[in-house]
Amino acid sequence: MATITLKGHNIILPVIRDSYDRRAVQYRNSIYEILKLVGVDKDQVDMREDINAYRFAPASVTWYLDGHRLYYSYKLAKKYVENLYIVFKLIECEVKAVVAGEKTIEEFIAVFSEKDDVEEERKKAREILGIAEEVTDMAVINAKYKDLAKKNHPDMDGGNQEKFKAINNAHKVLKRELE
Repeated sequence: MATITLKGHNIILPVIRDSYDRRAVQYRNSIYEILKLVGVDKDQVDMREDINAYRFAPASVTWYLDGHRLYYSYKLAKKYVENLYIVFKLIECEVKAVVAGEKTIEEFIAVFSEKDDVEEERKKAREILGIAEEVTDMAVINAKYKDLAKKNHPDMDGGNQEKFKAINNAHKVLKRELE
Protein backbone atom coordinates (compact mmCIF):
# COMPACT_ATOMS: atom_id res chain seq x y z
CA MET A 1 0.00 0.00 0.00
CA ALA A 2 1.16 3.52 -0.77
CA THR A 3 1.72 6.10 1.94
CA ILE A 4 1.55 9.88 1.68
CA THR A 5 2.76 12.50 4.11
CA LEU A 6 0.44 15.40 4.85
CA LYS A 7 1.22 18.06 7.43
CA GLY A 8 3.78 15.74 9.02
CA HIS A 9 1.52 12.68 9.23
CA ASN A 10 1.99 9.48 7.23
CA ILE A 11 -1.32 8.31 5.85
CA ILE A 12 -1.79 4.99 4.11
CA LEU A 13 -3.76 5.44 0.92
CA PRO A 14 -6.90 3.31 0.89
CA VAL A 15 -7.83 0.79 -1.77
CA ILE A 16 -11.60 1.02 -1.96
CA ARG A 17 -13.22 -1.32 -4.44
CA ASP A 18 -16.85 -1.48 -3.36
CA SER A 19 -19.59 0.10 -1.22
CA TYR A 20 -18.40 3.59 -2.14
CA ASP A 21 -21.44 5.53 -0.94
CA ARG A 22 -21.71 3.53 2.28
CA ARG A 23 -18.04 4.12 3.05
CA ALA A 24 -18.39 7.84 2.31
CA VAL A 25 -21.20 8.02 4.86
CA GLN A 26 -18.98 6.19 7.37
CA TYR A 27 -16.11 8.63 6.79
CA ARG A 28 -18.43 11.64 7.13
CA ASN A 29 -19.80 10.25 10.40
CA SER A 30 -16.26 9.57 11.60
CA ILE A 31 -15.31 13.18 10.86
CA TYR A 32 -18.28 14.39 12.91
CA GLU A 33 -17.29 12.09 15.80
CA ILE A 34 -13.60 12.97 15.82
CA LEU A 35 -14.30 16.71 15.72
CA LYS A 36 -16.58 16.30 18.77
CA LEU A 37 -13.42 15.51 20.76
CA VAL A 38 -12.25 19.12 20.33
CA GLY A 39 -15.69 20.62 20.96
CA VAL A 40 -17.07 20.92 17.44
CA ASP A 41 -20.77 20.02 17.10
CA LYS A 42 -22.19 18.48 13.94
CA ASP A 43 -24.08 21.69 13.10
CA GLN A 44 -20.71 23.51 12.97
CA VAL A 45 -19.41 21.18 10.24
CA ASP A 46 -20.08 21.55 6.52
CA MET A 47 -19.46 18.64 4.12
CA ARG A 48 -20.99 17.73 0.78
CA GLU A 49 -23.35 14.81 1.17
CA ASP A 50 -24.98 14.91 -2.27
CA ILE A 51 -22.07 13.52 -4.24
CA ASN A 52 -21.58 10.13 -5.89
CA ALA A 53 -18.68 8.66 -3.90
CA TYR A 54 -17.36 6.66 -6.88
CA ARG A 55 -16.70 9.62 -9.16
CA PHE A 56 -13.62 11.82 -9.13
CA ALA A 57 -14.21 14.86 -6.95
CA PRO A 58 -12.27 16.67 -4.26
CA ALA A 59 -13.38 16.18 -0.67
CA SER A 60 -13.49 19.12 1.70
CA VAL A 61 -14.64 19.85 5.20
CA THR A 62 -15.29 23.23 6.76
CA TRP A 63 -15.86 23.63 10.48
CA TYR A 64 -15.88 26.38 13.06
CA LEU A 65 -13.99 26.36 16.36
CA ASP A 66 -13.51 29.23 18.80
CA GLY A 67 -14.62 31.77 16.18
CA HIS A 68 -12.23 30.43 13.53
CA ARG A 69 -13.19 29.03 10.13
CA LEU A 70 -11.22 25.82 9.64
CA TYR A 71 -10.98 24.01 6.33
CA TYR A 72 -9.23 21.11 4.71
CA SER A 73 -9.57 19.58 1.26
CA TYR A 74 -7.87 16.81 -0.68
CA LYS A 75 -8.20 16.04 -4.37
CA LEU A 76 -5.38 13.76 -5.51
CA ALA A 77 -7.11 10.40 -5.18
CA LYS A 78 -9.16 8.97 -8.05
CA LYS A 79 -12.48 8.80 -6.20
CA TYR A 80 -14.34 11.16 -3.89
CA VAL A 81 -14.57 8.46 -1.22
CA GLU A 82 -10.76 8.05 -1.22
CA ASN A 83 -10.27 11.81 -0.96
CA LEU A 84 -12.77 11.91 1.92
CA TYR A 85 -10.90 9.11 3.69
CA ILE A 86 -7.66 11.07 3.51
CA VAL A 87 -9.37 14.20 4.85
CA PHE A 88 -10.76 12.12 7.72
CA LYS A 89 -7.39 10.52 8.54
CA LEU A 90 -5.58 13.87 8.62
CA ILE A 91 -8.21 15.45 10.86
CA GLU A 92 -8.10 12.35 13.06
CA CYS A 93 -4.30 12.57 13.43
CA GLU A 94 -4.46 16.25 14.36
CA VAL A 95 -7.34 15.79 16.84
CA LYS A 96 -5.56 12.85 18.49
CA ALA A 97 -2.46 15.05 18.90
CA VAL A 98 -4.59 17.66 20.69
CA VAL A 99 -6.30 15.06 22.90
CA ALA A 100 -2.92 13.50 23.79
CA GLY A 101 -1.53 16.92 24.74
CA GLU A 102 1.04 16.87 21.93
CA LYS A 103 -0.53 19.98 20.36
CA THR A 104 -2.47 22.89 21.72
CA ILE A 105 -5.86 23.84 20.37
CA GLU A 106 -4.21 26.99 18.99
CA GLU A 107 -1.77 24.86 16.98
CA PHE A 108 -4.69 22.76 15.74
CA ILE A 109 -6.48 25.92 14.61
CA ALA A 110 -3.33 27.16 12.86
CA VAL A 111 -3.06 23.92 10.85
CA PHE A 112 -6.57 24.23 9.41
CA SER A 113 -7.26 27.97 9.41
CA GLU A 114 -8.04 29.11 5.87
CA LYS A 115 -9.71 32.04 4.14
CA ASP A 116 -13.15 31.69 2.59
CA ASP A 117 -11.73 31.95 -0.93
CA VAL A 118 -8.84 29.50 -0.46
CA GLU A 119 -9.70 27.37 -3.52
CA GLU A 120 -9.73 30.42 -5.79
CA GLU A 121 -6.47 31.57 -4.20
CA ARG A 122 -4.85 28.20 -4.96
CA LYS A 123 -6.04 28.34 -8.57
CA LYS A 124 -4.62 31.85 -8.97
CA ALA A 125 -1.32 30.74 -7.37
CA ARG A 126 -0.95 28.00 -9.97
CA GLU A 127 -1.63 30.54 -12.74
CA ILE A 128 1.02 32.92 -11.36
CA LEU A 129 3.59 30.12 -11.28
CA GLY A 130 2.52 28.95 -14.74
CA ILE A 131 1.66 25.40 -13.74
CA ALA A 132 -1.40 23.32 -14.52
CA GLU A 133 -4.25 23.17 -12.01
CA GLU A 134 -3.71 19.46 -11.35
CA VAL A 135 0.00 19.81 -10.46
CA THR A 136 0.55 18.82 -6.84
CA ASP A 137 4.17 17.67 -6.90
CA MET A 138 6.10 20.07 -4.65
CA ALA A 139 9.34 19.32 -6.53
CA VAL A 140 7.76 20.65 -9.74
CA ILE A 141 6.25 23.64 -7.92
CA ASN A 142 9.52 24.44 -6.15
CA ALA A 143 11.50 24.25 -9.40
CA LYS A 144 9.10 26.60 -11.17
CA TYR A 145 9.07 28.94 -8.16
CA LYS A 146 12.88 29.10 -7.99
CA ASP A 147 13.15 29.78 -11.72
CA LEU A 148 10.57 32.59 -11.65
CA ALA A 149 11.89 34.07 -8.38
CA LYS A 150 15.41 34.19 -9.80
CA LYS A 151 14.22 35.93 -13.00
CA ASN A 152 12.05 38.45 -11.16
CA HIS A 153 14.23 39.17 -8.10
CA PRO A 154 14.48 42.94 -7.60
CA ASP A 155 18.29 42.74 -7.44
CA MET A 156 18.52 41.14 -10.89
CA ASP A 157 18.53 43.02 -14.21
CA GLY A 158 14.93 43.20 -15.37
CA GLY A 159 13.70 42.22 -11.90
CA ASN A 160 10.21 43.18 -10.85
CA GLN A 161 9.49 43.60 -7.14
CA GLU A 162 5.69 43.32 -7.47
CA LYS A 163 5.95 40.17 -9.58
CA PHE A 164 8.52 38.75 -7.16
CA LYS A 165 6.13 39.32 -4.23
CA ALA A 166 3.27 37.66 -6.14
CA ILE A 167 5.48 34.65 -6.95
CA ASN A 168 6.51 34.29 -3.30
CA ASN A 169 2.91 34.53 -2.13
CA ALA A 170 1.78 31.97 -4.72
CA HIS A 171 4.47 29.55 -3.54
CA LYS A 172 3.41 30.00 0.10
CA VAL A 173 -0.23 29.29 -0.77
CA LEU A 174 0.62 26.05 -2.57
CA LYS A 175 3.15 24.99 0.06
CA ARG A 176 0.49 25.38 2.75
CA GLU A 177 -1.93 23.30 0.70
CA LEU A 178 0.44 20.46 -0.04
CA GLU A 179 2.76 20.17 2.95
